[in-house]
Amino acid sequence: MNVGVLVSGTGTNLQALLDADLGAARVAVVVSNRPGVAALDRATAAGVPAVVVPHGAYGDDRAAFEDAVLAVLAQHGVLPGGAVVLAGFMRILTPRFVDRFPLRIVNTHPSLLPAFPGANAVADALAHGVKVTGATVHFVDGTLDGGPIIAQAAVPVLPGDDAAALHARILCEEHRMLPAAVRSLAAGELLCQGRHVIRRGSGAE
Repeated sequence: MNVGVLVSGTGTNLQALLDADLGAARVAVVVSNRPGVAALDRATAAGVPAVVVPHGAYGDDRAAFEDAVLAVLAQHGVLPGGAVVLAGFMRILTPRFVDRFPLRIVNTHPSLLPAFPGANAVADALAHGVKVTGATVHFVDGTLDGGPIIAQAAVPVLPGDDAAALHARILCEEHRMLPAAVRSLAAGELLCQGRHVIRRGSGAE
């Protein structure tokens, strides 16, 4: 299964994918909406094609930007039946894009969804005073961080935590869960029944 990874920043989740045994999956291309980010260097170092599709070049035309990304994915063999992983990709995909890869787009989020969706999840959790937060790997649908949940891990909030310290511990869980989810998807082990993601041979995750 060919996988396209969409990135916007440092690419630590990308690195977790590049370092892992993904079974029947392989990272075929990395696409960034921002030039010069460290994730591109990680891809190049691993021998994976790294392509920039700068969203700013398309202004407010989200469809044109997404068409350009889809074209790059297709050029590298990432077609429906493959998968797309959002690894720190800071753009919201439209339903038009998502519908090309139904239940084949995987994202990580630094909270126990549905709590604290959005771009400021770690800071929001700290501001709310929660004692436990965590990491979620989920399928992407047409809602903000609202797709069916594949896996979650709890992370305690420690006394004196700031956003950076807490986020670092959450990332450790993302780095563990994301490759496992991609490996299971490629093996055909993940089934979605309504909002419930079921692993073949077990109960709900």
